[in-house]
Amino acid sequence: MNTPLELVVLDMAGTTVLDDGVVEQAFGRAAERTGVAERMPWAEALEYVRDTMGQSKIDVFTHLAGGDRLAAERATAAFEGAYAEIVAEQGVSEIPGAADAIQGLKDAGLTVVLTTGFAPVTRDALLDGLGWRGLVELALSPADAGRGRPAPDLVLTALLRTGASSVRSVAVAGDTSSDVESGRRAGAGFVAGVLSGAHDAATLTGAGADAVLADVTELQAALADRGLLRLVQTT
Repeated sequence: MNTPLELVVLDMAGTTVLDDGVVEQAFGRAAERTGVAERMPWAEALEYVRDTMGQSKIDVFTHLAGGDRLAAERATAAFEGAYAEIVAEQGVSEIPGAADAIQGLKDAGLTVVLTTGFAPVTRDALLDGLGWRGLVELALSPADAGRGRPAPDLVLTALLRTGASSVRSVAVAGDTSSDVESGRRAGAGFVAGVLSGAHDAATLTGAGADAVLADVTELQAALADRGLLRLVQTT
């Protein structure tokens, strides 16, 4: 018997927030300004960044810096600064239909929490740029949870903060293998990959996604098809 869902945990960049290469651009600026990726060929560093999309940026830069935590912290600060610059230059947009999809999930009786590998300052700038402060229950960064993805901490922190009754009552959706792995490790009742961001269907399926969707706008229908939505009384 399926456990009715209470909480949906959604990734930000690539899942609900349009990325359009901004993460890679910010990484390029940070690498140029700090030299954090100089120990390996540029193509190899960029491939690593793509493979680890969705993970905590400090963890990504620690690897690129060969374990030098101080260098990683400098690079992460440079990345966050570069990301803010690019957002200021280009603006920020949602994945088409994302806000309506989130509202639809809320109307179906679900609590919605956003999660990201970005630092709180960047996360909050995105929320403000989109006008989403009142749209979701809360938004979490690795600094709020302990560890970033693919660890389960962000999902479990969302559960604890919102008071969901069990991990089986949680659905997770994201565009990267790290998002999917995080949901799986947390024991979420349903984990979906979406194709609006970094990783392809094979990668998301290989990470353990229960379903791979074109984008977040298909999530509510996928949950309904599986009998995972509560019946919401309307008057």
